[in-house]
Amino acid sequence: MARFLLALILILFGTLSAAQESETPTPERPTEPPMTLERLASIILVIDEEAQLRGATIQFTVQDIPVMVVADPRADRMRAMVPIRSADSLDAGELMRLMQANFDSALDARYAVAQGRLWGVFIHPLSPLEQDQFLSGIAQTVNVARTYGQTYSGGAQVFGGGDSNGIYQDLLDELRKGQAL
Repeated sequence: MARFLLALILILFGTLSAAQESETPTPERPTEPPMTLERLASIILVIDEEAQLRGATIQFTVQDIPVMVVADPRADRMRAMVPIRSADSLDAGELMRLMQANFDSALDARYAVAQGRLWGVFIHPLSPLEQDQFLSGIAQTVNVARTYGQTYSGGAQVFGGGDSNGIYQDLLDELRKGQAL
């Protein structure tokens, strides 16, 4: 029993050390400054130079899909949202499917209902949000809107040999274009 506990402690210590090392800035992965509304706006303007900033809200378009980002620096939160459809006629079976997707295939994006609409959303603390996390979250949110009624997928880390990973990767690569990562 003592050997088992010692082995478990060594494994946990090694895992924690590896996790801490992976978070350590390196020349290949420098530390990013904290995310702010201004930094979000500059990232979004590379994606869509016609993006509109109104207070703490930024509206823009990704491949003909409207996206709205709302930031609350005081609460240190941000939310990216894509409208999908009216929520008025969602039945119990559809709501069950949305909850299943939130568990296994929507990934960092989620389906949500607010103000009588079904939305695709990505919610994250603002200041620790890294540029690549934000871009991935936008890509996943656009994908849950696109795949609504079909695969209900955020697009990343899909198991199997289907086309979803390629579609997600193409969108993520497009969003990254022009970004200094």
